[in-house]
Amino acid sequence: MESSSAVTGTAQPRVARVRVPGAGLRSDLRAVRVVWQRELIRFSRDRARMVTSLVQPVLFLFVLGTGLSRLASAGTHGVNLRTFVYPGVLAMAVLFTAMFSAASIVWDREFGFLREMLVAPVSRGAIVIGKCFGGATVAGFQGVIMIAIAGLVGVPYSPVMIIEVLILQLLLAFALTAFGVMMAARMNQMQSFMALMQMVIMPLFFISGALFPVVGLPMWLNVLNRLDPITYAVDPIRRAVFAHLHVSEAARHALAPGVTWWGWHLPGVFEAALVAMMGVGLLSVAIARFSRAE
Repeated sequence: MESSSAVTGTAQPRVARVRVPGAGLRSDLRAVRVVWQRELIRFSRDRARMVTSLVQPVLFLFVLGTGLSRLASAGTHGVNLRTFVYPGVLAMAVLFTAMFSAASIVWDREFGFLREMLVAPVSRGAIVIGKCFGGATVAGFQGVIMIAIAGLVGVPYSPVMIIEVLILQLLLAFALTAFGVMMAARMNQMQSFMALMQMVIMPLFFISGALFPVVGLPMWLNVLNRLDPITYAVDPIRRAVFAHLHVSEAARHALAPGVTWWGWHLPGVFEAALVAMMGVGLLSVAIARFSRAE
C-alpha cells in the first residue's frame, strides 16, 4: 500500500528533533551560566547605563569632595576630603549598579520574557542565582573603574589593597543584588521598583558612614549606623585604603577608627563575613519569594 505522500507526489517536510534536557544539577548549573551571561551581554550593549551609573560616584568624589574640602579641612588632620570619601564612593559605585541590576526581573516580567524562562526545566533558584551572579559581576566592573582612578585622589596603587577592595565590593554587590531580586520578586511595574529602590538606597548609603567617620556620633545616629548593613562593607574598605596611606596615627584614628560593638573592635574579616552571610540569607529569601511569585 502506497503512502499518501507517494500518491499525491509531494514530500513531507522533515521535522527537526528537539531535545529537552532533563531537570537536574547539570541543567541548573547551565541555567546559572546562561542567565549570568545574559546579564553581561545586556550590560555590555547598554553604553548609556555604563556611563550614567558612574556619574553619581564621580560627582560625590570630585564635586562634593572638592567643594567641601576647605570647610572640612579642620577635622581631617591634613587628609584631603576626596581621599577620605573615596572608600565610601567605592562602595557607592557597586551599591547603585547592583540594586538596579535586579530591575531586569521586573522588566522581563512586563515583557513576558520571564514567563519563558520559568517554563524551562530548571529550578527557579538557578535563575535567581544567575541573576545575582550577573548583577555582582556587572557591579564589579563598575567598582574596578573606580579603583582605577585611585591615583587621582592620592591613593597609591597597592596590589594588596586592590584585591581586598575588589573582594569586598563583590561581596557587597552580591548581597545587594540578592536584596534587589528579593524585592523585585513581587513587583510588576518598573516605576514602583525604582521608587522603592531610591527610597532604600539613599538612606542606607548616607547612614553607612561613607561620608563621615563612625566615631563620636550622636546616640541615635550611632544605633542606625550599626544597624545599617552597608556599614560593614564601607568600614573594611576604608581601613584597607587607609592602611596604605602615609598619614599620621592621629588622622588614621580619627578618620578610620573602625566599627565597634560595645567596645569590641570588629575585625575586617569578621565584617566581610557578615556581608557574605547577609548575601546568602537574602539569596535564600529571594529564592523562596521568587518560587511563590509566579
